[in-house]
Amino acid sequence: MNNNIYYTIKNEKSTEIKVKGSKFIGYIKSVNSTDQAEKYIEFISSKNYNATHNCTAYKIGIGDKAIYRYNDDGEPSGTGGRPILDAIEVQQLTNIVGVVTRYFGGTKLGTGGLSRAYRNCIEQTILRAGKRKIYITDILSVNFSYELTGIIMELVEKFNCKIISKKYGTDTTIKLKIKKSQSEQFKQLLFHNTGAKISIKEEDNESA
Repeated sequence: MNNNIYYTIKNEKSTEIKVKGSKFIGYIKSVNSTDQAEKYIEFISSKNYNATHNCTAYKIGIGDKAIYRYNDDGEPSGTGGRPILDAIEVQQLTNIVGVVTRYFGGTKLGTGGLSRAYRNCIEQTILRAGKRKIYITDILSVNFSYELTGIIMELVEKFNCKIISKKYGTDTTIKLKIKKSQSEQFKQLLFHNTGAKISIKEEDNESA
């Protein structure tokens, strides 16, 4: 996966399927933290408090810093939460939480049948939700004197930066968002075009 972009879903969705009498309801949502993922799981589990199982999985982050979690919620090990996570991985998605609720219909499906049912349910839910590309961004705070405003703003426009805030005083400070893949070139041009008469502070990365 390219470390400058990632993929998640467009919309929160749910899908229901039936397999040999058992009802499976898949839920999917885009999240930005483990806390958000856990709260969504709690919400769906509470909503379906009388279900036989609420199997879950989520993935947050990219690369070596990615966090993975899954829970079979009483189903045989690896037959509930793991297939949900596998479906998320195959689609190369992240910042996503999935829950599949099962209402037992009286017929046992076996470990293979269970795995297929959970995976098929979440795959259909992901398909309904759609996929979207997210660019990883840097947040930069740029401080400069008034006479450099034209030079700075020309580069801001050229790199299609999003201005988050402006602060005026003896000097001007703008906080902006820029695609991570363009950040270094932007900073180099800022220093070069202003004769290094500016200061740049890099803040926590965010996603656009």
